[in-house]
Amino acid sequence: MIPKKWFTFIFCAICICLLSGCGNSKASENGQVIVYNWGEYIDPDVISMFEDETGIQVIYDEFETNEVMYAKVEAGAVAYDVICPSDYMIQKMIANDLLAEIDFTHIPYIKNIGKQYLEKSREFDAQNLYSVPYCFGTVGILYNKTMVAEPVNSWSILWNEKYADNILMQDSVRDAFMVALKLNGFSMNTLDSGELETATKALIAQKPLVQAYVVDQVRDKMIGGEAAMGVIYSGEVLYTQRENEDLEYVIPKEGTNIWIDSWVIPKNAPNHENAEAFINFMCREDIALMNFEYITYATPNTAAWAMIEDDEIRNSPILFPDFDQYGHLETFRYLGAEGDTLYNNLWKEIKSE
Repeated sequence: MIPKKWFTFIFCAICICLLSGCGNSKASENGQVIVYNWGEYIDPDVISMFEDETGIQVIYDEFETNEVMYAKVEAGAVAYDVICPSDYMIQKMIANDLLAEIDFTHIPYIKNIGKQYLEKSREFDAQNLYSVPYCFGTVGILYNKTMVAEPVNSWSILWNEKYADNILMQDSVRDAFMVALKLNGFSMNTLDSGELETATKALIAQKPLVQAYVVDQVRDKMIGGEAAMGVIYSGEVLYTQRENEDLEYVIPKEGTNIWIDSWVIPKNAPNHENAEAFINFMCREDIALMNFEYITYATPNTAAWAMIEDDEIRNSPILFPDFDQYGHLETFRYLGAEGDTLYNNLWKEIKSE
């Protein structure tokens, strides 16, 4: 079987070819849609199906972080039609007038998106005008049962000296601070100087125990047994456990981040109607199921969820948690320019220690 990352490589090569003008004439006659998404975050077959069914050519680009995406969109160097940011970044883009409202009469398959996800989305898109949920999940601790003897139920284990040089932390300002803030009983959206000072001191104290600050590499390092535990997104759990049966995932008792990545349309989108057609296609149950099976990140599409054949996966409290069953779940919020500066400066202080 061809590794997943090679599908992404091949697909990007095709997109470069299309940008050079060697796409099919049917697509060219009917327009195009320019999509900006996370890496390995869509089944390439879905793109082909969309093009075949609609005659709309897909130009596809990828980003690694919300911040990289935002800088590129704000600069206006490329006018994208559809983007898939995370919750707090969507709120920031709305605040800075970078997004267009979606005409939901053009998104009939919005009916497939579960009520609890639309309600959660109101934390960053107050009236559900600008975004359509695509994937969701939590942040927790992935640990190796052969390397960790005691129960793992608290963020505090990431400060246990027994696991020095065997702890992986997210190389992400908000995610790292979320861990330290939740550990101390604070909101992960706090701007309180005392609470942030406590979290900063905690992260500085933890630093000698951390093997590495990473993002995607957490998955591969944990599969390879290179660390005892790491902070990871729940969407990686299914894949990692398939590759290494010794791995377990927990949502710590102090609470965590419930994140939602959603489709949005930039205000300067050159192909707004095609963007809405693309988003509607992504909400179709068979398409949402294909994407879930490919990327293994949980889908908020309840019609697709009902089609998952594996009972264990469909009823997984890790992949598809009932939000009401957990305490202290929050969604990241945009804290304003001053908040961004404050967190970034504190993160630089931690990394420079």
